[in-house]
Amino acid sequence: MPQVLQPSDRERFRFTLNTDGRPHRAENTFAIITLVCGVVAFVATFWPSAHVISSWFGTLGFGVGLYSQYISATTPQRSLNVVGLVGSFVGAALGIAHGGFLPNP
Repeated sequence: MPQVLQPSDRERFRFTLNTDGRPHRAENTFAIITLVCGVVAFVATFWPSAHVISSWFGTLGFGVGLYSQYISATTPQRSLNVVGLVGSFVGAALGIAHGGFLPNP
């Protein structure tokens, strides 16, 4: 019963997107791309003059995220996809509201 109170050294936490034990290189890549695009699009909305970056990264992240969600194989991949999709959507929406896809003349 002492093993319940203290975790063994063999059971250390290790972050992985492959919780089923099989490698999913394409799915992991798409999930990370979605997350990065979502973060960039969301952060760019804090500066209205960066509406071009926000709009394009948001749209790209939303499209990649939808495909990534479609082919995802594990729950951690789906979690990254949802966070990236929300960030991409908010970034694209506010980027379009601040001026759209092209720089203002």
